[in-house]
Order: sequence, then C-alpha cells, then structure tokens
Amino acid sequence: MLKYTLLFLILIASLLWLFWLWPFWGMPFNAQRHGKPPLTPAWALECWMWEDDANTAARVDELLRGYAGHDIPVRSIILDSPWSTRYNDFIIDTLRYPQPEEWFHRLQNDGYRVVLWMTSMVNSDNKDTKIKNARAWFDVVKKQGFLTGIGNQVNWWKGRGGFIDYSNPAALQWWRARQEKIFDYGIDGWKLDGTATFFSSKYSGVSLPYGKTFSGRITTRQYMDLYYREEFRHGVQRNPEFVTLARALDGDYIHPEGFAPIDAAPVTWVGDQEHIWQAADCETVFADKIFGGSEGLETAIRDVLNSAKLGYNIIGSDIAGFSGREIPPRLYIRWAQFSTFCGLFLNGGHGERALWKRSPQELEIIRKFSWLHTELVPYMYSYVVSAHEGRQVLQRPTGQGYHYLFGDDFLVAPIFRDSLEKTVYLPPGKWHYLFDDREVIAGGSILQRSFPLDEFPVFVRDGAIVPLAIERPYSGFGDQSSIGFTTWLIYPEGKNQFTRNYPGDSAATTVIVEKKEHELSIRFSGRQTPHILLISAEEIPESVALDGRILTPGSDWFFNTAKQRIRIKTEFYKNCNYRIVF
Repeated sequence: MLKYTLLFLILIASLLWLFWLWPFWGMPFNAQRHGKPPLTPAWALECWMWEDDANTAARVDELLRGYAGHDIPVRSIILDSPWSTRYNDFIIDTLRYPQPEEWFHRLQNDGYRVVLWMTSMVNSDNKDTKIKNARAWFDVVKKQGFLTGIGNQVNWWKGRGGFIDYSNPAALQWWRARQEKIFDYGIDGWKLDGTATFFSSKYSGVSLPYGKTFSGRITTRQYMDLYYREEFRHGVQRNPEFVTLARALDGDYIHPEGFAPIDAAPVTWVGDQEHIWQAADCETVFADKIFGGSEGLETAIRDVLNSAKLGYNIIGSDIAGFSGREIPPRLYIRWAQFSTFCGLFLNGGHGERALWKRSPQELEIIRKFSWLHTELVPYMYSYVVSAHEGRQVLQRPTGQGYHYLFGDDFLVAPIFRDSLEKTVYLPPGKWHYLFDDREVIAGGSILQRSFPLDEFPVFVRDGAIVPLAIERPYSGFGDQSSIGFTTWLIYPEGKNQFTRNYPGDSAATTVIVEKKEHELSIRFSGRQTPHILLISAEEIPESVALDGRILTPGSDWFFNTAKQRIRIKTEFYKNCNYRIVF
C-alpha cells in the first residue's frame, strides 16, 4: 500500500511540475503564449540607475547630481520598494519622497525617466513600508471581492497578502483608480516584480498551481500572463512610451518558459544575483532573494543568453549584482562591460553606487562603457524593430561557451572570472578587435589574449556598418562635435548594408557599402540626416568624392594614420553617393 501511495504522490508532483513550470504548447494555458516583442522606446535603451539601501528622494538626488557632475550618463531612475505607504496602495510615502508631484516633474524636466516598482499583491502585513499592519485595508478589499480565490493569502518576501483579480472588471477599475494619481505624475514605467508566480490554492495543506478568479479557475501561468499583459496594456494607454520592466528568466528550473509573455515584455531583467563572480564563490544565503540560492555574474550571463534563445529582446541584469554589501571593484567593471553589450544597462541594487566614492579606476572605466552603451542606441533600436517584425533579436548565443553575437556585427566573449586572460572562439569570417581595430583577425580560430580592465573581448566583423550617437570622447569614436550627427562606423568588405530605424517614425536610412579592388562606394537612401563616416582603411585614399564632387582632404575629409581610419563629416547632401579611390 505504501508503495502505491508513494507512486501516486510522485505522479501528482510530476504533473504539478509540468503544469506549473514547463511549456507544453498544446496545453490550453501555454498554447501560443508568446507573441512578438513590443517596440521598446529608445529611452529605455539608455542607462538605468537605482539603489536599494536608502530608498529616498534625497539619495536619488545625491546620486543624480554625482553622476551628472562626473559626466556619467543616466536616463532612467527606478524607485524600488518601499516607495508607498503600503505595498501597492499607490500612495507615495512623503517621508521618503517629500512633495512628490513637484519632485517627479523636476526629474522629468531634467530629462530623466521614472519607473516605479510594483507587484500584484494586496497585503495585510508589510515588511518595510510606513504602514506595516494593513489588515483593515486588506479586509475591505477582500470583502469587495477584488482578490482571487476568497482572499487567500500567501507569504512572500515583502510580507503577506492576496492577489488582485485581473479578470474582475470591478477589481480592475478599483486598481486603476488607485494608480491614477501616480500616472498623473507622469511616470514612465513599472518594474513588475515576480509575485504572480506564487499564485496558487491550498487543498489539504498542499499548494496547487491553480486558483479561483472572477472568470473561473485559472493556472499560475495564466495569472502571470494576466498580470504582465494588463499592466503593460494600461501603461501604454496612458503613455505611448511607457515600459514595463519584467523578469525574463531566473535560472534553469523556475519558469523555464519565461516569466513575462514576450509580447508584454518591452524590457526584461534576470535576477537576483549577488556581488560575486560565480555561484561557487559564495556560501551565504541572502534573505532578500525571492528563490534563495547563490548566483553571480556567470549566472546573469547564462540567464540573459537563455532569455535571448526564448525570444526576449531587450534583456539585462543588475550590474555588479543585486544582493550583498561590498562590491568588488573588478567585478563592478566587468559586469558593466558585459551590460554595455546588452539591451538593458541596469546599474543598481544594494551596495555603493556612487562611483566617485569608489576607486578612480572604476569611475573612469564604467563612465567610458556607459557612454559606449549610450552611443550604441541607434544600432540597438534597429534590432528593436527587427524583433518586433518577427526577425532577429538583439543577442544570439553562438554555442561556444557564453559567447554571443550582439546584432549581426559584434562578437562578445564576456569575462566572468577575476582574470585578465580569456579564450575567444571567433566565428568564420574576418574580425577586428573593437578597442584596437587596425588588425584584421581571421575567424574560425581560437584566440587566447589578455584583456586589460579598460578593455573587453568584443570583436566587430569585416563588413559591419554600425550607426552610433556620439556625444563624448571616452570611447574614441568622436566627441562633442559629433552631437547632432549620426556616426557610421564602417569596416568595408564585399557588399553589405544596414538600415537604421527611428523611434516613432516609419522612415529609415539605409547605407550600402561596396568594396572593390581599388574603390569603395557608399550610398545612402531614405531619410536624410547629417552624418560622420568613420571608415576602416589601411591606406590614405587618392580621392574622395560626394555626388560627383571631389572633396578636399584636410577640410572635407581626414585620414588618421594612427587609427587607420577615414573621417568624413557631411551635414547637407543631395543624393549622398560617395566614391573613394585608393
């Protein structure tokens, strides 16, 4: 009898595992679940910043002043929990954030975007908020029938509460009314944390991955999809450039089909990691992690690439990790460099984030790579359009270790150990090392090199055409004189083309580059924009012509012998056909 009981329990446990976690496309709650990635607004591709130690307006202002004063780019600010008086009551705690309306508007007037943390929970007990005992509030919401089940509660990392019923129109209307004031402040997004994964029901003390809602019994997976889709849909209705920052993956076993449906995931992150290189480096269990365990930079890289395999497009991780106190300097640098070549550059979590209070080396190197990521926004945005149209996503693993292609043109071999040495597996073709691109390296080979802390294993293929938005000199591709111009980084080889897409505009600019034995042609079509061409070349040209007009060397174009690069700056043109003869 005991044998059959054990077999029965194993069968039930297996079914629960399959229903809750694993994607069987034929099953009703998983069939055709993922759609195409939405159009992520360009601002969300720039650098994000947040902290989770003070959680006050004063600390945010201090960080922003410091970043601006030290010329480190920041576009978006996350206010993580606890910013409200109770979790998800959407009432700002004015002790932490005094005069919120004025403060929010000042941030926006200064060019920042503001994203607030939220979940799907209505709590009776709160861990860190101003109001910790919210039993009376919870009971009122429960009595109105706005929670799933009969108001069943679960314990989660911020307290105890029930789930808002997204399938109940009255509940949704109440929930939206609570959010109204926050939207009036002009917020730009929600950070949707992963409480929906705890949606369940208890039978005889056993949690099952189903729950009762206004529309009927649904699975955990269905509730998760309602949560992510409803919050994204409503946000975009209020603000066309609204984003939700949602979780993509968290390891190999917790929802390996992905937390948020891809069509409701304009920006995603993987987490949570500690301030460590690899999981084996840490034996501490952190109480602020949702699922426990030990994770580091290597885990973040793995989860980002696995998310890309699933079809998520704009993905990142908390630079230097989320959990812990002290951030090792070299870890901070290498994590920032990896994040430079991800869609999301997310600098935040616990630990000191004021780079000017850390080492000068960290400040200089992370500033350089923060600007390089910002410069790559035009390139990345074209892959936002590509993925939205059902074509290629931004990152594509090569199958060699944690190497991946960033777009079609960059090969990234991230460093995830505290070592300068790295073995790089170059795909077939010809490649240039991005931080000294004079040398042409044969692909299909294994490269063993030492990479100093101010460089990173990134290679750009021969034939690449890369649009950049340059504003500063740190990356070496331009300076303040490049502002207002698209800089096109070109490595001629055969015939290639690249189409740059523009946010909120159906127009595009296509550049076609064709290299012959002693001649190079570059043709522009589509939307006309001022531009700078940076063309890799081993020798100085004999002549450069634009639309049949010979350009003057030293004024119309320049050749940098040290960098082996032709530079042409053009503000106005008619047809924009270049002919370069060697």
